Amino acid sequence: MPALPFRSQWLVLGALAVFVMLLSFAPLARLAWTALAPEGALDFERLSDLLLRKRVFTATLNSLYVSVASTALAVIIGSLAAVITVHTDMRLKTAWVFGFVLPLMIPPQVTALAWVQAFSPSSPVLGLFGLALPQGARHPLFSSTGIILLLGLYNAPLVFLTVRAALRRLPPNLAEAARAAGAGNRTLLFTILLPLARAGVFAGAALAFVSAIGNFGIQAMLGIPARFPTLITLIYQQLNSYGPAALSDMAALALLLSVITVAGIGISGWLGGRGDMRVESGGQPVVIALGRARPLLEAAAWLFLAATLVLPLSALVATSLVTGFGQELTLTNLTVAHYANALFHHASIRNAFLTSLGLTAGAAAILVTVSFFLAYFLSWHKGLLVRLVQLAAELSYALPGIILGVAMILFFLRPLPVLGLSIYGTVWIILAAYLSNFLALALRPILGGFAQVDRSLEEAGQIAGAPFLARMRDIVLPMVAPTAFAGGIIVFMNALNEIQVSILLVSSSARTLGPMIVFLEEGGSSTLAAAVGCLMVAIVLLLMGAASLLSARLPKGALPWQN
Repeated sequence: MPALPFRSQWLVLGALAVFVMLLSFAPLARLAWTALAPEGALDFERLSDLLLRKRVFTATLNSLYVSVASTALAVIIGSLAAVITVHTDMRLKTAWVFGFVLPLMIPPQVTALAWVQAFSPSSPVLGLFGLALPQGARHPLFSSTGIILLLGLYNAPLVFLTVRAALRRLPPNLAEAARAAGAGNRTLLFTILLPLARAGVFAGAALAFVSAIGNFGIQAMLGIPARFPTLITLIYQQLNSYGPAALSDMAALALLLSVITVAGIGISGWLGGRGDMRVESGGQPVVIALGRARPLLEAAAWLFLAATLVLPLSALVATSLVTGFGQELTLTNLTVAHYANALFHHASIRNAFLTSLGLTAGAAAILVTVSFFLAYFLSWHKGLLVRLVQLAAELSYALPGIILGVAMILFFLRPLPVLGLSIYGTVWIILAAYLSNFLALALRPILGGFAQVDRSLEEAGQIAGAPFLARMRDIVLPMVAPTAFAGGIIVFMNALNEIQVSILLVSSSARTLGPMIVFLEEGGSSTLAAAVGCLMVAIVLLLMGAASLLSARLPKGALPWQN
């Protein structure tokens, strides 16, 4: 009998390994095999012919160009924001950080729609001040420059979070020694603080690059109208034009996108790891007194938020409240009919919302449960199998979502073995993609919770003969419940508005909320798309507020918008 608890523990680990490998590793392996051997045998000649086609070559160069350029912009903005909030005496930092990180929580397709409507010739906000573009003028964002700008602004919070964490780990005695040697603020910043935080800067750059190259929402909303092809929009258009018949070509393009993504991460990691920059962490970060420059810096910081957050969102709200697109925002044209249509009368939107709600709630519940047990093994029973499971989960999250979408189509296109059922074209393939894509997202805060838990209580229960599942339920779960709840909310927030994975998996009978913005905008329903976008932003704010209520019981950094 004493062997049963031990056996149940490893049965759970085996089930976790099967779950992750089946939903993460197997689809990606199928994608690679389909790209390299579409007819069952390796065919590098066909692959090279495809990748050297002019259209593919142009899209590849465009993807690299906008990703690298937007990453550079994100690094500049994010690093500057981190320095300001960590090392200066700027006031109202918490509120500013919330506003700066908020765009990261908003779906990229909503962000793109808001910016498009803010700077269009029919902009209801700029039109009030006579600053709108003249009718017939080319929209400035429908260009490579517009894509770079929006991707850079959208990914700057990713860089900010990693650089801020790196700066907070620096010991203050280094800055104090530099000051004692006569170093000024500029010297302190550029010769001590930022060089020592270099690993954080390059880690943020890697995150920004991966996010940029796989950001379907911004690239599609701006690139397709501008006829500026990228790899991610080429994959999308390939499926729309040729359907499943083009899967081998899509797999090859997805594999190329994967290689570029992994290479970008590797180069960034190599640059960040050059040289020995290890220091002993601890203590409060050094604060640079701004003196008379403080009001000027604070004004510039808040003006930045007004220009990059308030202006586009206010344009989105204004567009959703006018009777027709392009009309001025006046009391005569004010209406809430688009919200009523979105919530009650538009069947496809209502069904998409209900489908998304069910899928995200189910995915969050499953992933929190899986992550709870997986975090236990990762924290207290480290081994090769556990590390491989974590690597598979991280890989599915790190790669652009559209790659996972292609992999899911290839893996589930044929009927499932034994069952003889096909889930292609149903909501279940979207659920499988969510489980694969967001496992790492649910796992991270729970791992942070385990790091703060003393294992002695669980060991005492084991010595007393308590079964594994009983120990997990009665001892471990109450201690990490807040982080598990936070992980569930973060998954729910991301999955409800997700577009990167589901854009290839939705069908006429299984649509989710995220792609609806693209479909409505493509169909010419800009005011209705704006209303749906505003509802999505409202949902994000409500979920952020719910998670913030637990902030006092969560590990520091579990919620990215908390300063």
